[in-house]
Amino acid sequence: MPTDSRPWWDYPRSPIAVRKFLETGLDHGLSAEQLLAGTGLDESDTESDDTVVEAEQELTVARNLVTAVGDVPGLGVDVGARWSLGTTGILGFAILASPTLREAISVGLRYATLGSLFVLPRLVEGGEDGGFVLDDHEVPEDVRGMLVERDLSALAQIFPLILGASLELASTRVELNLSEARCRFVSELLPDVDVVAADRTAFIFPKNWLERPLPAADPGTAELCARQCDDLLDTRLRRRGIAASVRSQLVRRPADMPSMRDAAAELNLDERTLHRRLTSEGTSFRKLEAEVREALAVELLSRNGLTVEEVARRLGYSEVAAFSRAFKRWTGTPPSTVRTVVRG
Repeated sequence: MPTDSRPWWDYPRSPIAVRKFLETGLDHGLSAEQLLAGTGLDESDTESDDTVVEAEQELTVARNLVTAVGDVPGLGVDVGARWSLGTTGILGFAILASPTLREAISVGLRYATLGSLFVLPRLVEGGEDGGFVLDDHEVPEDVRGMLVERDLSALAQIFPLILGASLELASTRVELNLSEARCRFVSELLPDVDVVAADRTAFIFPKNWLERPLPAADPGTAELCARQCDDLLDTRLRRRGIAASVRSQLVRRPADMPSMRDAAAELNLDERTLHRRLTSEGTSFRKLEAEVREALAVELLSRNGLTVEEVARRLGYSEVAAFSRAFKRWTGTPPSTVRTVVRG
C-alpha cells in the first residue's frame, strides 16, 4: 500500500472494475466515450487484462457514471452485482484455496491492493462477533455512496462462494453508514441478512466462523496463488507513473516504437525532463524499450504460435539475426528455445 500521504487506494489496478462501470453505463444508454472521458483510456485499453489503470482513472469513470445517471441509490449495487469470483483474478483463487475463513480474510487484506476496493477492509473481533469493517473515510465524497454500495455488493457476490453451502445468512449482520435510501437497496440485495444503519460500514458474523475449514481449501494451490499475487503486485508497482505512460506508448506501436523525443512530445515534456523523471523512477527510456520488446517477444513466441521470423518482423526488426541476438541478451537463451518448449 502507499506509504506517503496519498490515500490507501492510490495504487495501480487491473481494468476489470472499469469494464464493470462501462457495462453498467451502457445499460443506462451511455457510450464508452462518455464514461472514459478525461481518463486517457479508450475502450480497447479496458479490454486487455495487461492494461494497468491508475486509481484516479477509475475514479474518473465512476464520476462520469454518477454525473450522467445521477447519484441514485442502487447504482453501486448494480455495478457490484456484476462481480464474480473470477472477476477478482488470482487473488480470488488465493482466498478460495485458503484453509480457513480467518486465513482467507488475512489473504484478502494482505493483497487488498490487487483488488478494486476503495473502502479499506480490516478484521474485527469482539465478544461472540467477528467480521470486517470497511473504512470509507478516504473515499471522495462525491462518489462515496456509490462506491461503498459497489464494494458491498461485490463482496456479497463473492462471500457465499468462499463459505459454500454452509453459509447461514440469518447469522450475519450488515452495518451501513449510508443514507436510508441506500440502506433499503442493500437490504433488498441481501433479503436474508439483518441490515442496520450504523456509524460504520461492516459485515459481521459469528466469531467461530473464522476457524471454519473452507470447502475448496487446498494448501498447495493457496501457496502457489500467494506467490503469484506477490509477483503481480511487484509488476503493477513497476508499471506506474511516467514509466507506465511510456510503456503504454511503446506497446501500442511494437513495430515502430517512438523515439524518446516523440515519446516526450506526446507527454508534453522535453527530453531532459522525461529522462530526469524516468531516472527518478529507477529506469530509462532504453530499459523500457528492452523490457517491452522482451515481454512482447516472449508473449508472441509462447502463445500465438508465430515463427521467430514473424515475431522479429512484428517487433520492427529488419533482420532475424539482430532479433535473435537481442532476445539472447534479454533472456540468456535464443528465441528458438521458447518455440521448442511450446511445441514440446
